[in-house]
Parts: sequence; structure tokens; C-alpha cells
Amino acid sequence: MSQQTVVNIPVTDHDNFSFAECLVFLGRSEKECLHYVEDGVIQKMIVSNGQPVLVEISDDPASKVLRATVRSTSSGGEPNDLNGVNRLIGLNGFNGLNDSNESDSTISINEEYIRRYISHWLHLDADLRSFYGFAAKDTVLASLVARYKGLRLIGIPDLFEALTWSITGQQITLAFAYTLRRRFIQAFGHHAVIDGKDHYVYPHPSVIAALEPASLIEMQFSRSKADYIIRLAQSMTDGFLTAEQLENMDYQQAREHLVSFRGIGNWSANYVLMKHHRHHQALPLEDAGLHNALKYQLQLSSKPSIADVKAYTQHWKEHAAYATFYLWRSLY
Repeated sequence: MSQQTVVNIPVTDHDNFSFAECLVFLGRSEKECLHYVEDGVIQKMIVSNGQPVLVEISDDPASKVLRATVRSTSSGGEPNDLNGVNRLIGLNGFNGLNDSNESDSTISINEEYIRRYISHWLHLDADLRSFYGFAAKDTVLASLVARYKGLRLIGIPDLFEALTWSITGQQITLAFAYTLRRRFIQAFGHHAVIDGKDHYVYPHPSVIAALEPASLIEMQFSRSKADYIIRLAQSMTDGFLTAEQLENMDYQQAREHLVSFRGIGNWSANYVLMKHHRHHQALPLEDAGLHNALKYQLQLSSKPSIADVKAYTQHWKEHAAYATFYLWRSLY
């Protein structure tokens, strides 16, 4: 019988939080396969204590918390291999590997880890008052923060996922990027069927590091992207790129470290620092979605140039990440 527990996750600045707005973002693609959004509940399989667990997240506004019902997906015994997820420790940040105080094979649910994971993913510890005060005086942002009040910057707790997603999405449509991502996850991620639904854990770097480029090319990844992703996985398994390293760097140091790896340019680096490491000043300046959103909000006749985007965004500074995210939200 699966174990089950309930974890309450506090929401900072609850007056500026909307679970409904977060659900809109999380439910924006029919090709999403790492979580479900149904009837006001998020379902996602994550790894805790080296074991896959299913979390079901719902809102409890009266208590100013989110409530996560957590179920183990295994009945006991040795931890699952999870397609390599137990082989290496400390590469990905929130990958479920560092959270266990257990020394035996007992399946347990680490409530504090679950709490930290969900808080990081949904940015529940954010205080939006400074950003909202800034945005209310900005001609581009004022209407957006009023329209989407309470939306948090939904992150990507897994560093490898953030990196590979930023590479996958380069110079292709978002729809096709989601198709490639789904193929990648279904081929190499840990899979479990729970209550008749397919759930996946994102592929671990150690699995991808062992691949040949042909394995990704046959999924319609370009040869260069296949090479970049595999080399990144190898760099992570060899310890040349880890979440811990980036956490000990300031924004500029982290950006420079990321762009030193093939396949990661300024856009990808800022995307990762925005979505995984929560650097508030991270600005994916070259982002096509940002350009389209600015064109629409400013009623321009054509997409702005990079120089124009720099001019429009230069005053955002520590609000750049949230400003970008709210502009993205205006596109769907």
C-alpha cells in the first residue's frame, strides 16, 4: 500500500498570490507531460529520498497555504534506479538526491524537501510588492500586473531540465519544441502509471551522457542540439557544471560560466538564471516571445530590434525577470 501524507506550504505575500493564475501558466500546453492540471489541482511526480512520489497540490486560501498530498509510488524494497537518477548526487539542485537522512531502504516522505521543492517551483517565497510598485508606474507593465495579479514566476527546479529546455527551444517554434521535449522525456525519463495516468521524472544527466547523438537526431533534434545536450550531460556528470557551483556565484559570474559551455548563449544563460536560479535581473534579451509581447503592448508596426528592446528594458534592473514573465503571460 502506498504511503500518504499532507504537507502545507506557506505562501509569502499571500495578498499578491493567485493559484488560479499559476494554473493557467502550468496548463498552457497540451503537450506537457511532467505534470497535470485538473479541477484546480496540480499533479506531479518528483523524486524524494531517492524514490518517486506523486504530489497533488491544491489551494487553501483561508489558511494562506498550498496543500500537497504526497503519495509514494513504490511498495518498498530497494530504491528504484529511476533511469540513473540515483547514480549521482548534487548535480541538478532539486533532483531529490540530497534530501534524505535515511541510511536504509525504508521508503519515507521528506516533508521539508517537498515543501522546499514546491516553494521553489511556484516561487511561493516571493514578495511581489516591490515589483508591483515598480510596474504600476511603467507604461508597458502597469496593465499586465493588474490583469494577472498574483501570478508567480513559475520556475524549473531541475538544472538539467532548464538547460536542455533552453537548448531545445532555440530557433524553432514553441509547439515543435514541446514535441521534442515530450519525446525526450518519454524516451529517457523515469515512467510510472498512477491511477491510470502516465507520470514522468525528467531524464537524469547520467542517462543522457551515455547516449550517441543519433539517439536524439532520430527524434528530430538537430545534430548540433543533440551534441550540445549530450556534452552538457557529460559536463554535469563529470562535475564541471552543477547547481551548487552556480549558487555560489553572483549573476554575472554565473552567466559567464554558463556561456562557456557549447550551446549556451546569452539567451539560454539568462533563461536558466531566471527560471532555475531566480536571479531577478536575468533578462533573456533576444527572446522572440519578449519581442512579440513588447510589439503588442507598445502597438508597434513591427517587432522591435535588439537595440529597441534594450532601450525599453534598461530600467527594469532587479525587476527584469518578473517583467519578462508577465510579458510572456500576455501572449496566451
